[in-house]
Amino acid sequence: MKKYISLFRIRFINGLQYRAAAYAGIVTQFAWGLMEIMLYRAFYRANRAVFPMEFSQMASYVWLKQAFVALFMAWYLDNEIFMQISSGNIAYELSRPMDLYNMWFTKNMANRYARVLLRCIPILVVAIFVPKPYGLSMPPSPISFIMFLITAILGSITVVAFCMIIYINTFYTLSPSGMRSIAISITDILAGAIIPLPFFPEKVLRIVKLTPFASMQNLSFLIYSGNITGSEMWQGISLQVFHLIALIILGKVYMNRALKRVVVQGG
Repeated sequence: MKKYISLFRIRFINGLQYRAAAYAGIVTQFAWGLMEIMLYRAFYRANRAVFPMEFSQMASYVWLKQAFVALFMAWYLDNEIFMQISSGNIAYELSRPMDLYNMWFTKNMANRYARVLLRCIPILVVAIFVPKPYGLSMPPSPISFIMFLITAILGSITVVAFCMIIYINTFYTLSPSGMRSIAISITDILAGAIIPLPFFPEKVLRIVKLTPFASMQNLSFLIYSGNITGSEMWQGISLQVFHLIALIILGKVYMNRALKRVVVQGG
């Protein structure tokens, strides 16, 4: 365990060095968040229908999504891992006295948490001071905030566990482009990164809630905004834990099978 903690610390500190990229990302995400909120504002004003989320809740959802984009977005993948597999440098990784799955998992977690630490605080602080109803609202209760933090951590681990399957699939395809594009597109839609899941048709939503994608950013953001409470919240957390364990087990089994057929050519 110590070696993985050390690896996490090294990668985390290394990720904190890219401050210029973080500053640019903060400006970009803040501008994108404002644009998205104004788009929803026009949508809310143009329709008299009853919406599944109040506009203030929608604004909070958008700000949280922008602040934690590096934590929950499936498209944030480590290109170094893809290059190691396709180039054959994976041989060096296999020679290390560490479990390959655990090592990659640790690296991905460290990279994501380093990026989100640099970006989330400035975005959240500014979003709080944006005039209502366009700004970030406070959670309805301290319990909601605590459960938001817990589910956010579990959700980020679920995202990494899902991304590990994308990495491992490259052992079979050599080129990650196809699987990467398909997985990212599906995840963005079903995890609520494009449209919050409460806006999905009821029949579709019932199915999506049972998938691992709903256990990523969707659950924690809806708990924060107060859209999910009580028994529904605990059901969502139970599913989140189930999907997390299932994805890790699946990834480890998939990794073991892939490593049995690895062929590294060259001198």
